[in-house]
Amino acid sequence: MLNEYLPILILFIINIAFAVGIIIFSHFLGPRKSSAEKLSPYESGVPPVGDTRIRFSVKFYLIAMLFIVFDIEVVFMYPWAVIFKKLGLFGFVEMFVFIGILLIGYVYVWKKGALKWE
Repeated sequence: MLNEYLPILILFIINIAFAVGIIIFSHFLGPRKSSAEKLSPYESGVPPVGDTRIRFSVKFYLIAMLFIVFDIEVVFMYPWAVIFKKLGLFGFVEMFVFIGILLIGYVYVWKKGALKWE
C-alpha cells in the first residue's frame, strides 16, 4: 500500500525542495537596488493618492459575486458542447433546463435591482 504512494511522496519532496531552492537562490543572486519609485505601490498607471483604506460599496461585491457565479455556470456548457452529438435529445433538453434555471436566476437578480450601479 505504501509503495503506491511513494512516487507521489518523492515528487512532493522534490517540488518543495525546488521551491525552497528557487527562493534561496533568488535571495542571494537577485539585484538589490531599491529606490523610492520601486517601493511605491503601482496600480493601472495611476499614482497612489490618499488613504489606502477606501470603503467599497456592497454593490461592487454583489456584482463581482454574480459575475463569478454566472461565469462558472458557463464553464459547464463546454463539456456539454464537446459531447453534444453523443447526448442526443436528452442532452439538448437538459441544457435547456440548465439555461432556463440560469435565466430565472438572472431575471430575479435583475428585478431585485442588484445590477444597477448607482
